[in-house]
Amino acid sequence: MNILALILFLLLGGVVAWAAERVHPNAPRWVGLLTFVAAGLYVAQAWAGGYAYANQYIEWIPRFGIHVILSMDGLSLMLVALTLFLGIVAVVSSWTETERSHGFFQFNILWVMAGVVGVFTAFDLFLFFFFWEVMLIPMYFLIAIWGHEARAYAAMKFFLFTQISGLLMLFAILALVYFHYAATGLLTFNYHDLLGAAISRDVSFALMLGFFVAFVVKLPGVPFHTWLPDAHTQAPTAGSVILAGILLKTGAYGLIRFVVPLFPEASADFAWWAMFLGALSILYGGYMAYSQSDFKRLVAYSSVAHMGFVLLGVFAFHEVDGVLVTNELGMQGAIVTMIAHGFSTAALFMMAGALQERLHTREMSRMGGLWVRAPRMGVVTMFFVIASVGMPGLGNFIGEFLVLVGAFKASIPLTVAGALGVVVAAVYGLVLLQRAFQGTPNPDIPAMRDFGWREMSVMVLMMVALVWIGVYPQPLLDLAGPVIDLLWEAP
Repeated sequence: MNILALILFLLLGGVVAWAAERVHPNAPRWVGLLTFVAAGLYVAQAWAGGYAYANQYIEWIPRFGIHVILSMDGLSLMLVALTLFLGIVAVVSSWTETERSHGFFQFNILWVMAGVVGVFTAFDLFLFFFFWEVMLIPMYFLIAIWGHEARAYAAMKFFLFTQISGLLMLFAILALVYFHYAATGLLTFNYHDLLGAAISRDVSFALMLGFFVAFVVKLPGVPFHTWLPDAHTQAPTAGSVILAGILLKTGAYGLIRFVVPLFPEASADFAWWAMFLGALSILYGGYMAYSQSDFKRLVAYSSVAHMGFVLLGVFAFHEVDGVLVTNELGMQGAIVTMIAHGFSTAALFMMAGALQERLHTREMSRMGGLWVRAPRMGVVTMFFVIASVGMPGLGNFIGEFLVLVGAFKASIPLTVAGALGVVVAAVYGLVLLQRAFQGTPNPDIPAMRDFGWREMSVMVLMMVALVWIGVYPQPLLDLAGPVIDLLWEAP
């Protein structure tokens, strides 16, 4: 599988989509959709064929030990496949939403996704940071140009939070490379060469914090979460789908791929505090979600809560033979939660965008009784709400259950706090459904258009994915197994 060709294909698709607007106003949408479909089929073929471990190595700046190293293991494969599928969802969800600059809109969607694919496959730390920055700029444009009433404020807040934390990570990367060079005489940004770098415990802890903060900001975890509700609320539907479904996962991926393997001892020393932030995110995110009257803002805060489970699972270190090691069940739960959350929350944001397009409001107090007017939208919302709150038999339940089982070995009080978050999720999820779709219909709302075949097609696919993960999660666990085994050996 040629990863570089996949990234270049997405970048080229963005350029073609931008240029296609001169041919016909609707052409960029079709270019974006067909680009994601073609790229998705390419990845699906590799997955179905048992995919060979993809590994590409190209010299880039050899004088400074910088190379193009692109690899794809099971974890990367799952996240790249999710990225391309949600790219299709982003295009479909915004099919009739944008009224200007359709070509540039699709260009930014495709370039964000190209950057994300690079983040999930880069094994040179300089290249990883390069792709980390590439995906931020198009996302900024999506919010700033096509967002809602406070889009300029939300876009700038998103950019400042992610850019400042990204610079902190860059300093940590450069320091890690320097200390490794001082110890070995080898100047390299190669991920595999930097594993097990001979650096002191204090320096390792400081560098770990540099990576940790950057990834937790993107996750996001409390107290670094404040950019998320504004960005989600003001972003166009496609932007919200990409943010919730994909960009948050880059933070979780960074914790799993870089923080724990590069700094195993420092991660173990910091594990309780990281789990505490995870439990705090679950409870605080759930409380704030319950307090919202804005549909999109409620779903945004629910993402803070759900991604708290990822933080709880990744750092659920427990003691084996006197040594703190990563927890296999917690890590499995974190990975499954990442995938399941990508489907369920992207669907809810697509629903929020569809309601805003039809009703010109996000306030649930101005909705009510919408099930009567749009029964297909009601059924779809109910499914993804019960998936989001952790209904057994659906993917979110598997992920959160594994996280809690794993966390129980590390800290019973924090596990109890996380379990309370599941109860809170049920409350705010059912409140959302009641306020928007149940109750007495609002007489001020005229007849509204229900979901058609375009929206229902992607919604059904996401439903099937969540049922599949909930009933038979073993394929995902098998793909993640080798990655988790390496983490187990890291300490």
